[in-house]
Amino acid sequence: MIDIEVGPEGIRLGQLLKYAGAVESGGEAKHLLEAGEVHVNGEVEGRRGRQLGAGDVVAVHDRTWRLV
Repeated sequence: MIDIEVGPEGIRLGQLLKYAGAVESGGEAKHLLEAGEVHVNGEVEGRRGRQLGAGDVVAVHDRTWRLV
């Protein structure tokens, strides 16, 4: 699990996926989300614009990030 620092406003899921290197573009993020391959706090998430904050855990395949 990799810790990623976010500011007090948090970060949107699509932005996080690009920042963390899980995808190279918003289009790639959209395809991963539509395929049900992204989990937030253990549940499948399909919204690229979902707002995330400290304490959220995002997983894609075998990679996991915790927002701090």
